[in-house]
Amino acid sequence: MNKAEVLVIGSGAAGLSCALRLAKAGHRVVVVSKTSLQSGSTLWAQGGISAVLDAEDSTENHVRDTLVAGAGLCKEDAVRFTVEGGPGGIAWLLEQGVAFTEEDGEERGKRLHLTREGGHSHRRVVHAADATGRAVETTLATVAAAHPNIRIREFCSAVDLIVDRTARRVLGAYLYDIPNGRVIAVGAKAVVLATGGANQVYLYSSNPHGASGDGIAMAWRAGCRIANMEFMQFHPTTLFHRDARNFLISEALRGEGAVLRLVNPDGSAGERFMPRFDPRAELAPRDIVARAIDHEMKRLGLRHVFLDITHKPASFILHHFPSIHAHCLSLGIDICKQPIPVVPSAHFTCGGVLTDLAARTDIDGLYAVGEVACTGLHGANRLASNSLLECLVFGKAAADDLIATLPQREMPQNLRPWDESRVTDSDEDVVVSHNWLELRTFMWDYVGIVRTTKRLQRAQHRVEMLTREIQEYYGNYRVSADLIELRNLVTCADLIVRSALARKESRGLHYTLDYPQTLDAAKPTILPGRGTGA
Repeated sequence: MNKAEVLVIGSGAAGLSCALRLAKAGHRVVVVSKTSLQSGSTLWAQGGISAVLDAEDSTENHVRDTLVAGAGLCKEDAVRFTVEGGPGGIAWLLEQGVAFTEEDGEERGKRLHLTREGGHSHRRVVHAADATGRAVETTLATVAAAHPNIRIREFCSAVDLIVDRTARRVLGAYLYDIPNGRVIAVGAKAVVLATGGANQVYLYSSNPHGASGDGIAMAWRAGCRIANMEFMQFHPTTLFHRDARNFLISEALRGEGAVLRLVNPDGSAGERFMPRFDPRAELAPRDIVARAIDHEMKRLGLRHVFLDITHKPASFILHHFPSIHAHCLSLGIDICKQPIPVVPSAHFTCGGVLTDLAARTDIDGLYAVGEVACTGLHGANRLASNSLLECLVFGKAAADDLIATLPQREMPQNLRPWDESRVTDSDEDVVVSHNWLELRTFMWDYVGIVRTTKRLQRAQHRVEMLTREIQEYYGNYRVSADLIELRNLVTCADLIVRSALARKESRGLHYTLDYPQTLDAAKPTILPGRGTGA
């Protein structure tokens, strides 16, 4: 049997920060990555990390901003705990070698440059130019790969958790070695889920393809409660292009005068529509802009709308947006002369596996950190740049709790090996690709930015049919990386739909035409774990 003192599933900021702290304390850790070590959503984070570092700012300001964004559903103790851990998290990243953008001044001296983003009352966003996630991920991955107490398993997918259901204790996980095509059982004293969100459940997503809700689905099958899955955050403007599905078009374009237009029947740019939805037009908050785009696309049957900045001088565009211009030009779109085809896209999962402030779940020895978790920080809507902050703070919280409890934990023995005796190789892989597309399409159409009860019921019916079909396929054929992700995505789709149907109001990111008002009492949506996994 393969063994790990601590098995960390996921190699983003949350997983690596936890693993590095454990390794420094002398514990041996195995980190599992679905692709290469430097991958996942952290790598693509363009913004920064919010932390109170300016003398004019305060913990109370940051707490208040987060609570306002969360629309009444944040847990104040979780918000305060996270905000108070911000400065320490930034200091720790600096110690690891992350090169944040600095501000030089004769009077103020050398210090980190802070920016301000939507929803923040003060400058408090630490960043590394416009690629903070890349700076954090590449640095932590390099340090982790060099640490003698950390073993990296790349190109390896988790299939399911191994749980002692009588004791409600995690024993390890089944891992699918993608290059070798075989499943192995890995025992561990503790398992940390750091698998990210479930945003690939939608047809359009700003996330990498690995964001398939693996940890959420595995934890639910193991018996963990899942909370607030109806709150999926959408970014208003992602480039609509077959070769660049995940490329964000920064809201800074709208800040500099870009306008949203409909698409005429001949494919040209048509009427500007945002002034009809909000007096702030293109400068309205993200959720309002995303809902307006979604409304027009559904009303007119459009595949995308246009973001148009061609009325600005080419010199202005090239100076302010050189990266976006270069990327679009490489795809045949000159944004100085042509409008940019854009669609909203699933961006962040605010709900997830319910945890406490030590990142503990309902299963003993199982922890969840980062986007996979529902800590109470985000509530019904995430405040910008609080996501990487959550990764750092709860990665440390999980490590601290594990360091204190690992000496009392025993290594599991004699785990049941993966049984492939009754399955065969599939000759119908088209079923997986077809179901993948069908699932993401109806989730986009029926469970997207604007919802109705009828649409949700239609989605629920399709989820039930797909679940039966996928489960039958899973039970008869050897697993593959795509099948593992599809199985988890349909589980997450079910959790999202059930959560959305349960909320009889519009709050934060959940907007339904049947219940447009917000109730006076804010209550989380909590689904009990299924408890019938491996």
